[in-house]
Amino acid sequence: MSYAPEVRERLEKDAKEIIGRYPKARSALLPLLHLVQSEDGYVSDDGHEFCAEILGVSKAEVVGVSTFYTMYKRKPAGDYHVGVCINALCAVMGGDEIWEQLTEHTGIGHDETTPDGKVSLERLECNAACDFAPVMMVNWEFFDNQTPESAKQLVDDLRDGKDIRPTRGPKRLCSFKEASRVLAGLPDDQAGEGPSAAGASLEGLKVAKANGWKAPEA
Repeated sequence: MSYAPEVRERLEKDAKEIIGRYPKARSALLPLLHLVQSEDGYVSDDGHEFCAEILGVSKAEVVGVSTFYTMYKRKPAGDYHVGVCINALCAVMGGDEIWEQLTEHTGIGHDETTPDGKVSLERLECNAACDFAPVMMVNWEFFDNQTPESAKQLVDDLRDGKDIRPTRGPKRLCSFKEASRVLAGLPDDQAGEGPSAAGASLEGLKVAKANGWKAPEA
């Protein structure tokens, strides 16, 4: 079963825009995988076939790439994909406890989705935000300085459809499909909203300014 004609027409239009950014068409495979994921909520068999056909490569090549990277899902993710960092610092600061309580609270585990399709969970090795540990992400937006209680409340609020805003970043929390479309290279014009850095992230800069330190000139 392939995409409906109207869906394929829309995907082809976006795909051609993406492919046009690269000197060789096959170089556009990664963003195209995000594109089809934005349609289905995961990289479906139809998505694999679409990418292979429009890039002129084999389906096996496409599947080999999509199954290598964890950001491409093999089954439908929730509307809100919640990642809990369990790497060293976050784990020590409470990330492991957050994961254990959150999985018990939701009844789902790694890369599983709640029956209502609202939330999926993932154990993440690093969110690159150690100064805000323990950190979670929802559709790749930051939720800093979490506790088991705040994490469970966040998931409950997401499932209840409440207005949730990231700790840093845009004013609106997008869906997993919308986030996939942004990762495909099709912006939602929210990139400039909210602070991308704050708190502890800026302490080093303050010290450098106070001491007149500057980066070496080339």
